[in-house]
Amino acid sequence: MKSFVISDNKDTWVGMRLVGIQGVIAHTKEEVMYNINEVLKDEEIGLIILTEKVVDLASEEILHIKLTKKIPLIIEIPDRHGTSRKENVLTQYIKESIGMSI
Repeated sequence: MKSFVISDNKDTWVGMRLVGIQGVIAHTKEEVMYNINEVLKDEEIGLIILTEKVVDLASEEILHIKLTKKIPLIIEIPDRHGTSRKENVLTQYIKESIGMSI
């Protein structure tokens, strides 16, 4: 299985390229969704890596894909500036998903 990155900045994209991960840079919701839809057509891609800002551009559409497709796995990473998410984001996500606090 291959990985693919969709980044909002060149530094993250270049870093991923250096470790052998193909990808693109996208700055608008239309670019993000076009690239995600193209990646979904490639059955060899098992992991889509998105920067936080890319997820923010099309969060509802990306969440829908995450909930309806088993493959590829979609993960969100911070960019070179670090995370813009609040602390305990994973704990909050679990709480919202299952309705329990851990």
